[in-house]
Amino acid sequence: MRLPAALLFLCALAAHAEEWNFTVLLDGDPIGTHRFTLQQDEAGMRSLRSEAEFRVRLLGVPVYRYRHLAQERWSGDCLRSLNAETDDDGERSQVQALAAEGALQVRSPQGMSQIAGCLMSFAYWNPAIRRQDRLLNAQTGRVEAIRWQRLDDASLNVRGQPTVATRWRLTGTDRPLEVWWTDDGRWVGLDATVRGGRKLSYRLP
Repeated sequence: MRLPAALLFLCALAAHAEEWNFTVLLDGDPIGTHRFTLQQDEAGMRSLRSEAEFRVRLLGVPVYRYRHLAQERWSGDCLRSLNAETDDDGERSQVQALAAEGALQVRSPQGMSQIAGCLMSFAYWNPAIRRQDRLLNAQTGRVEAIRWQRLDDASLNVRGQPTVATRWRLTGTDRPLEVWWTDDGRWVGLDATVRGGRKLSYRLP
């Protein structure tokens, strides 16, 4: 039986799509979600949609809200375009970037800037990020000088199963992060110490 052309197209599209749907926890309590959807077209260009929403409550009353939506286009490991909007507890920002003439043109709350060469955002879904020493912050539009340090492997709960994962520490940002990948490069978790010494975690449910 031959499948309709439209169904074949959808099947091909699904084969080139990947999704990370993280539960976000603060000191072990769920406060929201952050979903990443990655698709690749027949020409090898990749597009990523990143959508986050957090809400922290105290005695049932919301005391902090965060929303972030970003659309990215990639050629290989180089960011080609970005359109991001963030609402950080009422403080709104927008960052746009477009590759042209060997550089990335970035419009942010700080104004216009031009960044030469191949640049990545904080694209933890791509293990090539561990070879970078600078990254574009999609929330602020700033290029941040960063460093990676390999830590000891450890067990992490991934979709309900204990999983041995490689752990890397990222420094140079406002707050150090620890990012988790499996041996084959799949991103499976993130931990950060945030304001007040509290622990923010991303986990795959």
